[in-house]
Amino acid sequence: MPVRSREAKDFVRVWHRHHPPPPGQIFAVGAADPTGTLRAVAIVGRPVARHLDDGSTLEVTRTTSDGARNANSMLYGAAWRAAKALGYRRLITYTQDGESGASLRGAGWRVIASRPPRAGWHTASRPRADRGTDRIARLLWQAP
Repeated sequence: MPVRSREAKDFVRVWHRHHPPPPGQIFAVGAADPTGTLRAVAIVGRPVARHLDDGSTLEVTRTTSDGARNANSMLYGAAWRAAKALGYRRLITYTQDGESGASLRGAGWRVIASRPPRAGWHTASRPRADRGTDRIARLLWQAP
């Protein structure tokens, strides 16, 4: 189901374990139960890494659910179908060290790279706050 930006971001604020909502998005998709209650969302935007922002690639920047079974796998598949329908040729996302990736494997995604922990984004010339996600290894995944 389509989800408005504000609704998707509010859902992430309530349910996501370790990230705030992303600042922007291209689109969001949601999963609802038979009563129409939103149970999970996926937010898709431009790739965070600028070298991957080639105009034909999108990134799933957040997924979260209230624990609904198989909801994230369903959203990863829906996000890829929507991205392709919009003319994009590639969809990526990341998992942090310690996350199983079961939802991604369930949707047919595959690991294409391992990213070592980064020291952080702060530099003297461009101060940035630590968001608690630095110094964590990540896996880069790609839709089938």
